[in-house]
Amino acid sequence: MKKTFFLLTIMIAMAMGSRAQTKSETEVAAAVEKMRLAMISGQKADLDAVASEDLTYGHSSGKLQTKTEFMDSFLTKASVFVAITLTDQTIKVTGNTAIVRHKLAATTADGGKPGTVNLGIILVFIKQHSQWKLLARQAYKLPVA
Repeated sequence: MKKTFFLLTIMIAMAMGSRAQTKSETEVAAAVEKMRLAMISGQKADLDAVASEDLTYGHSSGKLQTKTEFMDSFLTKASVFVAITLTDQTIKVTGNTAIVRHKLAATTADGGKPGTVNLGIILVFIKQHSQWKLLARQAYKLPVA
């Protein structure tokens, strides 16, 4: 009985410990939130602050954008996010690279036209000069439930 209790206690402690985010994961989560807010604000300084100079930004349609093209789509109002909700987020950090996956549900107003999007997203962040910057992003269509 004591052995079973001890093993159960160890298993619970391990499970609880695995849920806590590391310092790097917490920093990456903050960078993701900063990116979400930048996409809603559409402000040049906000967008520039989150994106690496080498950004490759992939849309679910297959369209690819550089950092300049990504920023221009917001600055010209071709891409407008009114609200963005992120769910089911996971973060994996390896060295100075982080992989983030989540689901994105958003209200949009691209070119002034109201709409909604529901996408799966994979993000790759890289730590540059003590800041986590978005290096790559690929959206994909989620299966219809």
